[in-house]
Amino acid sequence: MTKPSRLMFAEMNREELRAIAPETLVVLPIGATEQHGPHLPTGTDWFTVEHLSIEAARRASADIPVVVTPSLPFGSSDHHLIYGGTLSFSTETYLLVLKELLRSLAKDGFTRAFLVNGHGGNHEVMQLAVRDVALNSALRAGAGSYWNIAWDALVAVDTHRQCRLPGHAGIFETSMMMALRGDLVPAARPHRDGVFESEARNQHTYRHERPGFWSSIDGYTDSPDRAGAAMGERWREVIIGELAKTFVEFYRG
Repeated sequence: MTKPSRLMFAEMNREELRAIAPETLVVLPIGATEQHGPHLPTGTDWFTVEHLSIEAARRASADIPVVVTPSLPFGSSDHHLIYGGTLSFSTETYLLVLKELLRSLAKDGFTRAFLVNGHGGNHEVMQLAVRDVALNSALRAGAGSYWNIAWDALVAVDTHRQCRLPGHAGIFETSMMMALRGDLVPAARPHRDGVFESEARNQHTYRHERPGFWSSIDGYTDSPDRAGAAMGERWREVIIGELAKTFVEFYRG
């Protein structure tokens, strides 16, 4: 087995990639560029998923050959266009984009690919993409949103008792960004009264979409002023550990 000489796909040349592709897991982080309330940068989702994916792959590389592609910084975000500050693919276009990227990796010779998602609006679309590509190629494809992959471990440290998990631009995401890019998070952040918790079980029997929901919450959940860098750092470490385990499990499965 030829192991990757580098972690980052984009830093390797075609000959290096061709040599390692058949036995290497390729990780593709997918995010979004969209409004995150009046306080977080529009790149929150892809900043976060890129960091988590790289660090998890670095950890997993002790056990398996793995490389990480450049992150896809745009996603399915039409529900945020009402606020501005958003770049979005339609659902149909985004599905095609993901399928074409996965097909490219298959043609590159990779046999294992995993999409790591950092934006809720991408979740169902990426699942369809990996299903369709695996049906019509030799690529074994996986996909997961980082908070779902790490859900049980986050619940084990009581994350669900402190915020909406994952919410949107609320305590969870704001804390993560404070840990990762505190320079981009202002000290003055929105406040809401109330107790904000999530169910311990990450399971829903059906999907419920309410017209006007996003405009009714001003584009963010719970109370971002309760976020903290220490919480974000703790959650970051938990998520990286769970993602790394998932990469190894997927590779060997």
